[in-house]
Parts: sequence; C-alpha cells; structure tokens
Amino acid sequence: MARKHPKHGPYPEDSDEEQEAPPVPCWLCGRPTGSTIVWHHPVPKSRGGRDVVPMHPICQKTLIANFTNSELQRHGMDVEGLLANPAVRKFVDWVANKPPDFNATTARKSR
Repeated sequence: MARKHPKHGPYPEDSDEEQEAPPVPCWLCGRPTGSTIVWHHPVPKSRGGRDVVPMHPICQKTLIANFTNSELQRHGMDVEGLLANPAVRKFVDWVANKPPDFNATTARKSR
C-alpha cells in the first residue's frame, strides 16, 4: 500500500528557471562553443602536456591537420604563434561567421 506522505519529503519540483552557464570561448578562434566541446591538449600528451583548453571539433581538426606534435610542443600555449601560420589564419577568418556547432571536412596538410 502506498504511503500518503513521502518518507523524505516532497520531490523537488522541476524549476523552469534553470540558468545555463555562458558558453565557453574556443581557444583557437574565440567563438563561443556549441553543444560539442573538445578538450584539447595544446602540448600533446605524448610530449608531456597536461593542460587542456576548450575548442570546437573543427578547430581541433585544423590544428592536427596543419601541425605535427613537435610543432605543437614548440608553440605550447601560444595561440598567436599558431595563428601566424597562413593556413590556420585563413581558416579562422573563414570560420568566424559560422554558427558554434558548424562542422565541415578538413583538408589534410601535404607533408
């Protein structure tokens, strides 16, 4: 038989006033992140990197396509050094007006 009064009090009511956290900006392009956030190691884990930064998946794919792990290790947390690369600068300028959850194929760097 069901109890008339719950043992531990009433169930919490669903509040319509849930506040969402403000979107985190992407480390590379500076746009607000969407529903998918990739936590990227600016210095690859294989090179001793421990810090992680939020990025769009397409921004991370662009970094991986244009830099080797050794190059990423040399740049470290220096975003300006990465943006000095013409291919990355061209990408960031192109993606600046896209929505946060935009995704597209990324061309590989010819090595």
